Amino acid sequence: MSPRKRTVDAAKGVLEIEWPFFGELSRGLALKVARAYDPEIVIGIATAGVIPGAVIAAILGREFHSLVVSRKYHSARAREAPEMFGAAPREVRGHKVLIVDETCDSGDTIRLAISAVQEAGASEVRTAVAFKTGEYAPDFHAIATEATIVLPWDREILVDGELRPNPLYAAALGAAG
Repeated sequence: MSPRKRTVDAAKGVLEIEWPFFGELSRGLALKVARAYDPEIVIGIATAGVIPGAVIAAILGREFHSLVVSRKYHSARAREAPEMFGAAPREVRGHKVLIVDETCDSGDTIRLAISAVQEAGASEVRTAVAFKTGEYAPDFHAIATEATIVLPWDREILVDGELRPNPLYAAALGAAG
């Protein structure tokens, strides 16, 4: 789902995530999953879901794949519905699968990924996210919050060879400061 832009609501706040904290969140999420589900394959939704997905797969000792689901932005606020790029890995056929993303708000991206993995023949599919930010309820999540999430890899972008503040998060980072 990343990059994503959420309207900044001062009452809901901004949650800036640093790398060590994100690592611990991913570790905790892996433990939650392990207590209730034993996936044979972990799929991270590219791009940002690949990071927690790979960590969870490594901790669980499971095979890891990615699935590209993305949104196109027309402006800082307008975005299209998610779209699949490519297909679900063939390896999911007949296997229990865990789909991982970094955040989940409306559930549009995760529902699209679930559909693709089910159509590819997975025997069972469950979902996990680091941040549950909206109404959709994934099977597992590390933190539920309505705050605007700014992840470590979203804070800055490369412009003309230099790291600069990401304009998608300028308002959120300004509100947090």
